[in-house]
Amino acid sequence: MHGAIDDSSGPGAAPRAIREDRVARRRSARSIRARRGWPIRAGLGGYGAPVISANAEDADRAAVLELLGVTAVPVDEIVRQSLRPPTIVQTVLLELELAGRLQRHAGGQVSLIG
Repeated sequence: MHGAIDDSSGPGAAPRAIREDRVARRRSARSIRARRGWPIRAGLGGYGAPVISANAEDADRAAVLELLGVTAVPVDEIVRQSLRPPTIVQTVLLELELAGRLQRHAGGQVSLIG
């Protein structure tokens, strides 16, 4: 049929697909944050980073310590397994390092001393 408009091609199709992909990724990130119980702050375009305090609680410290041992493990893995925000995990690791109980290794890995 001549003159029919095909929405899947044309000069506006690529930008439209990029916008739709961006919206899908934002929704996915929001759902992950919601499942983990992280608060979400509306930012530009309705998308923002979670608003999280860097103050670690005793439960946070216990969760991170439980995952540490004398064998080096990646910090990213500690964040994933502890289900704590990266800011909290980094705060706990810094506290341990300042107390002389944590050693940092190459590749973003950490271990307990001793």
